[in-house]
Amino acid sequence: MSEEAGAGPGGSSSGLCWASLLSCFSLACSYVGSLYVWKSHLPRDHPAVIKRRFTSVLIVSCLSPAFIWVWKEVTGIKPGTSLLALMGFRLEGILPAMLLPLLLTMVLFLGPLIQLSMDCPWDLLDGVKVAFDPHFWVLCLTDMRWLRNQVIAPLTEELVFRACMLPMLVPCTGLGPAVFTCPLFFGVAHFHHVIEQLRFRQGSTASIFLSAVFQFSYTAVFGAYTAFIFIRTGHLVGPVLCHSFCNYVGFPAVGAALEHPQRLLVVFFYLLGVVLFLLLLHPMTDPAFFGHLPICSLSRLSSAANSISSLSLCS
Repeated sequence: MSEEAGAGPGGSSSGLCWASLLSCFSLACSYVGSLYVWKSHLPRDHPAVIKRRFTSVLIVSCLSPAFIWVWKEVTGIKPGTSLLALMGFRLEGILPAMLLPLLLTMVLFLGPLIQLSMDCPWDLLDGVKVAFDPHFWVLCLTDMRWLRNQVIAPLTEELVFRACMLPMLVPCTGLGPAVFTCPLFFGVAHFHHVIEQLRFRQGSTASIFLSAVFQFSYTAVFGAYTAFIFIRTGHLVGPVLCHSFCNYVGFPAVGAALEHPQRLLVVFFYLLGVVLFLLLLHPMTDPAFFGHLPICSLSRLSSAANSISSLSLCS
């Protein structure tokens, strides 16, 4: 790794940060812009619209590593590891990287999961039978909305907004600030839903913008969590699985929980899930489970203060 590159273009740390921020902004614009290259009067959930958007976001996602390559050439930074490893594509520690973050996320959603199980007409045996029924998975894989929400969106968004942006932000900000800077691009990127909601008059203007503000807040917090998972594990697979799980469960129905016939029990599991999540957050994402973390080497290129604050995320 080249320590001399830490100053960025022309030896200026501010130049490095400008290059990083502009690269991330360009990548975010490319991802969102790809959704609108197809002219259509159909809503976003129409299968034809979903298929076209699959094509465009997959093209942008495949090209996204080029943004890191260009950024490296402009800044002169040499990470000392392969580009794929830096983006979380590696085999070392992959099994715990698949299981532990997903289990941790399920712990956080303990309340909603208990609530869902109480309200579900199926028992556990019925659920297991459905899960192992090939016909069920055929139906899922031929459902465009299911594919978008559970496969394409988690994979492409985590690849673009975590695996590609974090390596570009870390040398500028350090690991800790990058965890909270990266989700801002992710949150703002979801504002494009406002355009479609206004276009198809899916509510009043005030309600649409309030919904957008809420979605920005929720996606920014979620983005910080998956950025944390990406840095602590050094793998992309964990954030993708957590993203897919959260898309399936949805935002916790707190209002319904407070009105539930067994609300004391449901609320208890909501609180228990949050407490257990906070207690297990660091132990279940201990980097010792996942081997060498390539992205942590980039934190040495940031300022001394940021490098010191990054130590807790890498150990």
